[in-house]
Amino acid sequence: MTDIGWGPVLSESEGYGRLGDNSDDYTLLTHQDIDKLARAGYKPHQHASHGMIFFRKQNKLWDLYEQKGFAMMQMRFDGTLGFPGGLMDEGEAPIQCLNRELHEEIGLDLTKHAFSDDERIASYLHEGKNLVLHFYLKEVSAEEFFALETNTLHAPEYGIETLGIIRVPLFTMGDGLRGFPAFLTNHFAGNARSELITGLMAAKLFTQEDMEKAIKAYKDFIKNRSLIENMLE
Repeated sequence: MTDIGWGPVLSESEGYGRLGDNSDDYTLLTHQDIDKLARAGYKPHQHASHGMIFFRKQNKLWDLYEQKGFAMMQMRFDGTLGFPGGLMDEGEAPIQCLNRELHEEIGLDLTKHAFSDDERIASYLHEGKNLVLHFYLKEVSAEEFFALETNTLHAPEYGIETLGIIRVPLFTMGDGLRGFPAFLTNHFAGNARSELITGLMAAKLFTQEDMEKAIKAYKDFIKNRSLIENMLE
């Protein structure tokens, strides 16, 4: 495949979105770490902010499966799954970055649903990329969630940075794999898979036992798929 380069717009930031990251590449920062970064004007690191919007809904799907609610993710321009958000501009704070990016990418009405500092649930450092990721969590009602989904079609970056909103399937089907565990087998941007797990646990949509079962099912599937692919080579 011919390398056509990145151009002046993408060349400075393309490294942040490269595939191949794993959870061990990211260090969870403490509140003291974040305060220190803020006092330093968030330098010398690059920063990015992302947010998970969800609502809880306990019901039986098809009278069979326990559905825990809905969480919003998106198909990104680079073909990976992630949360709305992006890189921080010069002079911004992480929360300002998040609200700006969510207005651009999903048309978030900042007069009604702006995120606040106290909704940040985790921040991570990727030393190799000199990148700090800030992750926020917001609960809305079912009606608000559906309206937010519809509004994404009119967002400034819809069809450019955001190729579509995705509801995370928060249930597990009878084989123990299809549903949420199978969703975890997709390609995620950066540490978005870990952020999803962190967000769902912080929202108390999953018990520790249910999450551990889902993670084991997805990892076992990946392992078995790799073994089969190696046998076929």
